[in-house]
Amino acid sequence: MTRILIDGRNLGLEKGTGVATYARNLSYELHAMGHGVEVLYGNGAGPSRNALMREIAFFDANHGDRDRLAQAIEAVRSRLIGPLGKHAFDVPISGKVVSRTFSARLPYFDRIVNSPNIFGRSHNAFRSWKMLTRLSMENRPDIAHWTYPLPIRLKGRPNVYTMHDVVPLKLPYTTLDNKRFYLRLMKRIASIADHIVTVSECSKRDLIELVGIPEERITNTYQSIDIPEKFLAKPDEDVAREVEGAVGVDYKGYYLFWGSIEPKKNIGRMIEGYLASKVDAPLVIVGAMAWKSEEELRLLNEENIVFRRTVENDEFTRKRVMILPYAPFSLLVSLIRGARATLFPSIYEGFGLPVLEAMLLGTPVISSNTSSLPEVAADAAMLVDPYDTTAIARAIRAMDADPALRADYAARGRIQATKFSREAYRERLASVYARVS
Repeated sequence: MTRILIDGRNLGLEKGTGVATYARNLSYELHAMGHGVEVLYGNGAGPSRNALMREIAFFDANHGDRDRLAQAIEAVRSRLIGPLGKHAFDVPISGKVVSRTFSARLPYFDRIVNSPNIFGRSHNAFRSWKMLTRLSMENRPDIAHWTYPLPIRLKGRPNVYTMHDVVPLKLPYTTLDNKRFYLRLMKRIASIADHIVTVSECSKRDLIELVGIPEERITNTYQSIDIPEKFLAKPDEDVAREVEGAVGVDYKGYYLFWGSIEPKKNIGRMIEGYLASKVDAPLVIVGAMAWKSEEELRLLNEENIVFRRTVENDEFTRKRVMILPYAPFSLLVSLIRGARATLFPSIYEGFGLPVLEAMLLGTPVISSNTSSLPEVAADAAMLVDPYDTTAIARAIRAMDADPALRADYAARGRIQATKFSREAYRERLASVYARVS
């Protein structure tokens, strides 16, 4: 059995991202392939000689005073391995701490290790020395698969890195990244990695052209999506009750977007197109406010937006646009299933996981004809120019007016989603690991 380490950089217990979904899905696919799965976290809690305290500290950093002897041992080890070396210690997950609250966030794992603040410290070290941090641990795994471009490498083992996209270079005005630091890090990782993985042919081309990675050193594995059967098999009437109870909208009576509210998601033009369409069905946006979110939401005011449900005279007051900052996964799946159609006119995506999720759940999609999205959607979604608000409005009106068209896209979407099966994904991953073993 091959033991593979993945990082928990984006697998925080409090919120999720697209990269977190990628890492979580990867952990389950590795397990299904028969590999041992080990996950590195960078929680702030220091080591302890007490196994129970290590477990408690993993779930809550506010666990009390640190173990001074364990800290002293760790300090000696740090001096021995140098400023560019970090050590990870085992975190026992015995079940003594009730962790079911975090079950939706935790990946599959056979082993969890922690190196305090390694992700932030490795970035600081790279900024100072332009070198990658060397990770050491007892009983090292066979391969490290970093799910994000991190300035870390596992000593003495093959290191594979996933580079999802090059948005900071391709659309520099849509991110807050330090572009010089980002490009230097990407080039450095590309030079020392045993192999690079990416998630679409579009991203592969961009990485070759902008970062200069030789084509033979990079593999597109695409992604897979796994939605638990209990959500897929939930009766439509139960979904309708959940949707109506949670947000006060009718089943199949609204449009849906979910994701971070940030420039590359094109929220502003999506809202402009939606308002111009003049359809009766409201637009529900599920997403946390990110940078420049105020600019993206500039068209919204008290006349057409409500941030929460209000009740007047025992009836729901509904506005044209509703914003939910968060929805638990079970509710999000119901919202996707219950939507008349989903809107995802993003400017640029390395893969575009929401498009695949909607197609798998049988919900029609309006998306963009740019970046990787045509690869994922093919002819199973209505694709538009994301910069053309008139085209977005026209697509919404067409989808709204024609139930047969919606049914056709729903059927084609389910077929298209099967092309990104878990079996195909596992085969592509297996070829990468065989190459570096």
